[in-house]
Amino acid sequence: MATMLVPPWLESLLSTAFFTVCRSHGDAGRSECNMYCLDCKGDSFCFYCRSSKHKDHQVIQIRRSSYHDVVRVTEIQKVLDISGVQTYVINSARVLFLNERPQPKSGKLGVSHLCDICRRTLLDPFRFCSLGCKLVGIKRNTGNASFNIEEEGIIISKEEEEEEEMREGSQRDINPSTPPPPPSNARRRKGIPHRAPFGS
Repeated sequence: MATMLVPPWLESLLSTAFFTVCRSHGDAGRSECNMYCLDCKGDSFCFYCRSSKHKDHQVIQIRRSSYHDVVRVTEIQKVLDISGVQTYVINSARVLFLNERPQPKSGKLGVSHLCDICRRTLLDPFRFCSLGCKLVGIKRNTGNASFNIEEEGIIISKEEEEEEEMREGSQRDINPSTPPPPPSNARRRKGIPHRAPFGS
């Protein structure tokens, strides 16, 4: 039975701050730190730092969606088993979130898919809302840094499935729909109506 160790760079990646301005290239046009080196396991860095310091290293690019860090499935699946993690189509690319996103816990009846760790509502029958929650789940369930690939469910990030879903136009909103507001009482009268007096 195949097992996979949690890579040594994963916890560092999940705790790294992205989208700060690079100290070395702050005046340049592409100076935001949105890259991470899997070999160095250090801080985030910008496009210019990659060219000068990480030229032959394994580097992934982090992107932003609604102020939260995401990574493209096509990049992360080359270096990490992402099975069981909810993915989304944003700007025609399939992505997943690095960390749990704060939200009120789901109190809705009839919600069938929830993250095993943070109880966030999921769109599909996955176990985790993010890589961070999957890491917590792995540690919680096994007591160490290994897990069984076969227990983590279906890997949905295959190229064929991505192309088919994009063809069907099944782009989904990354935020679950908000419940409608309670019925308005705008039509209810205030006080007792008074009839105008008759004119003489």
